[in-house]
Amino acid sequence: MAGSMASLPLRSIRHQHTLRQGFTFHRQSVFQRRPFTSSSSQSASPRSPLRTASYTVLFAVSAGLFAAYYLDARSAIHRYVLTPVLRYTFDAETGHKIAVKVLRSGLAPRDIVKDDDILRSEILGFDVSNPVGLAAGFDKDGEAIDGLFNLGFSWVEIGSVTPKPQSGNPRPRVFHLPTDSALINRYGFPSQGAAAVVSRLRARIPTFYDANETSTSALRSGAVLAINLGKNKTSPADSSEDFVSGVNAFGPYADVLVVNVSSPNTPGLRGLQNRELLEGLLKDVVGARNALEPSPVTSRRPRLVLKIAPDLEESQLAEMAEVIRNSNIDGVIVSNTTIARPSSLTDQNKAETGGLSGKPVKPCTLRALKTLRAHLPASIPIIGCGGISSGADALEYGRAGASFVQLYTEFGYDGVGTCRRIKDELVSLLKREGKTWGDVVNESVARLSWKEPNPPLPAPVREGKATVGKLIEEAEVLQSLLNELGEKMSGSAEP
Repeated sequence: MAGSMASLPLRSIRHQHTLRQGFTFHRQSVFQRRPFTSSSSQSASPRSPLRTASYTVLFAVSAGLFAAYYLDARSAIHRYVLTPVLRYTFDAETGHKIAVKVLRSGLAPRDIVKDDDILRSEILGFDVSNPVGLAAGFDKDGEAIDGLFNLGFSWVEIGSVTPKPQSGNPRPRVFHLPTDSALINRYGFPSQGAAAVVSRLRARIPTFYDANETSTSALRSGAVLAINLGKNKTSPADSSEDFVSGVNAFGPYADVLVVNVSSPNTPGLRGLQNRELLEGLLKDVVGARNALEPSPVTSRRPRLVLKIAPDLEESQLAEMAEVIRNSNIDGVIVSNTTIARPSSLTDQNKAETGGLSGKPVKPCTLRALKTLRAHLPASIPIIGCGGISSGADALEYGRAGASFVQLYTEFGYDGVGTCRRIKDELVSLLKREGKTWGDVVNESVARLSWKEPNPPLPAPVREGKATVGKLIEEAEVLQSLLNELGEKMSGSAEP
């Protein structure tokens, strides 16, 4: 027992000695391996810069290819990935604002393809490279004008812009109807006001700019800039003052000014489509336009276009056409959003209050277009807007008498490549028929437009007929007198 107790410390000492030896051996092994590891890394170092350079080149090439792919508006990623992600990640208004900011940044995609000459057309005296424009409502405050032109539109219409800033209607005020390819909005003209937009328009003009007879406010060839004029919610409903103010403010900076009397989201605005108020309004805005000095940008005054609703009855459209014929308005846009709700709508948002746009509006708009075309002379062009989502739709509008078309809702659903896709489809259809866009428009407008009735026969002709009749009557009387005279003479000659 005593020996056993004495042996314990000895074992412990031996065990500790063994551990030290193992630790010492381990340290020596590590230290011995270190030169080998260091030598290996040194021997590999000459290959490291080459590998790094290869990775850098590969990354740069990949980034360049992706950038080229991203910056091409035709790329499928925009239609099938980025646009749906934006639509389903954010509410409709937030997604709208993000899209405007991206287009404003200069980092947005572009339409890099030159327009086919078959699409060249003329609208309101302007030569444009294609007949596809962007309607008002997308860029309300003129923030992304050049980004939108870069997507291939030949007509970019900003606004509606009101004289004074206003916030519009309460949110939420925009609703997607994806199952119907439609949109309902009740924005109510949210606007930063005329002063803010004029400031942006001035900033676009180069310091040294030489205006000539082919210049447009788009500041590029084959395109025009339009500004949609809105009315402040607090202004008197029957007053034209806001529109006259808009003409004076934006006349120097626009190719076209659009008088918008058709939004359903501003109380009393559509009442200006009634004959008496419309006559006064058009007289006032035409007078204001004619009083402007020629633009320092374009050396001419802007064209004036009236934008109407699709919800008017045929008799109302005929009456409106008569007012337009007797004014100096240059053209008409048919049409704005509708307050109707077609029975075909299935989306859960269909009951929301506001103006409906998108594919379901097309039949209504075409009906209004055809009616108005039949009551307007060929000298007054009509711009079709409502439910256009393909080249076939654009061609249908052209055959119905529209000289030009505009997009809005389809652009929001389909993304930045929408304009190019529709133009390509339209080119294919026109080539199949062996016609140009101008051929289609000229034929339909000549066939469908209102024509001055044949004037009645001039007054001198009617008077001449009466004179001839009178002469015949007098001749007959004279003949009777001569006969009587002859009888008397023959009687007196007898023995």
